[in-house]
Amino acid sequence: MKTSESKLRERIACHPEVTPFRRKVYEALLEVPLGCVTTYGSLAQRVGCGSAQAVGGALRANPFAPDVPCHRVVAADLAVGGFCGCREGDPILRKIALLKSEGVPVDRAGKLSDRRFVWTWKDGVK
Repeated sequence: MKTSESKLRERIACHPEVTPFRRKVYEALLEVPLGCVTTYGSLAQRVGCGSAQAVGGALRANPFAPDVPCHRVVAADLAVGGFCGCREGDPILRKIALLKSEGVPVDRAGKLSDRRFVWTWKDGVK
């Protein structure tokens, strides 16, 4: 019996608009645990890309949200960054709400308030 994650990976692999690069980004993002975030730069490094902006572009085009949890990616300074192609307004409020619903502390300024919630592939833990 296939798990929901394996089914999602199949959907990603078969989607006609998902490029090989986007596939790598989405699959790597599935590794970030609930209640944690990573940065655009760390995700870029994970997929062998030198551009955090390219990762942001892939996430902006994510047709699988929230199953592929692009809301778990924040800027290097731990600001929430963009969401759904926006940097302010309702989409950012939705991103903050999603993070808070997973137990990720975000302050009034829209920044992660505790670095212990940042997950990296280097150590695989918070």
